[in-house]
Amino acid sequence: MTEQIARDEICRIGKSLFDRSYVHATAGNISVRIEDGFLITPTDACLGFLDPARLAKIDIHGRQLSGDKASKTMALHSAVYNKAMMFDADTSCIIHTHSTHCVALTLESSLASGEDIFSELLPAITPYFVMKVGHVPTIPYTSPGSLKAIEFVEKAIEVYGAAEKPLRACMLTRLGPYVWNSSPSSAMATLEELEETAKLFFLKKNLINPLTNAQLNELRTAFAVRW
Repeated sequence: MTEQIARDEICRIGKSLFDRSYVHATAGNISVRIEDGFLITPTDACLGFLDPARLAKIDIHGRQLSGDKASKTMALHSAVYNKAMMFDADTSCIIHTHSTHCVALTLESSLASGEDIFSELLPAITPYFVMKVGHVPTIPYTSPGSLKAIEFVEKAIEVYGAAEKPLRACMLTRLGPYVWNSSPSSAMATLEELEETAKLFFLKKNLINPLTNAQLNELRTAFAVRW
């Protein structure tokens, strides 16, 4: 993917997510890994009204080369790329949103910032959630921009990857999901599936029965899912 295509894709994805209320106001950010560094949305930018020429360009050493001031989450994006590429070398795009239903699932979380624990955001309730998203560990609450969040996310990626269940997403308690994949369109699809599964979870008022081990094994055999 050329740099110009990457710039256009970030803006296209941002507008699509904004128009469909997956993001709102100036919440969220998108980055793409390119040959000589990264592109990321500017700090406090509305994803629905991005200008390709004003996206922040960051070199491989973390220095900003051009564009408006980079999102303050660039350090976390960089950490995700470094760890995720150990298990999925083609990881090329990260999307972070404050998706309503995903965040709502964490509002009763008892995990504090000092707890080194990973609970699952959602059980395996649909086959496409299992196939397209996979496990989503919930990262204990930290204040926005905290370096502790980076430590938690790095550890989660390492733990799940070592268990041969590489992640495509994690959920920051009371803040929102980070999802990643091999392209902007693939990352957007992962985010969409995650938020829509969270919405299903809310719509079903009674106890939800997750897929059985036999059903999960069928998905593993037929689609090589990482669950």
